[in-house]
Amino acid sequence: MRLEVNGETREFDGEPTISELLEALAFTGRRVAVERNGMIVPRSQHADTRLADGDRLEIVQAVGGG
Repeated sequence: MRLEVNGETREFDGEPTISELLEALAFTGRRVAVERNGMIVPRSQHADTRLADGDRLEIVQAVGGG
């Protein structure tokens, strides 16, 4: 499966969920926002949302500061 993640094309096996993708990209445990094809996917839906070939994803990590 081919996905575009933050503007970069990546290949993945099978049809991962957003949670599985985040794990594969080492984002597990981090505060992130995920946009899929222009729509924000709520964190509560990450484990249930299967990705499809050609999906465009933007993953943004929250950064603290003052």
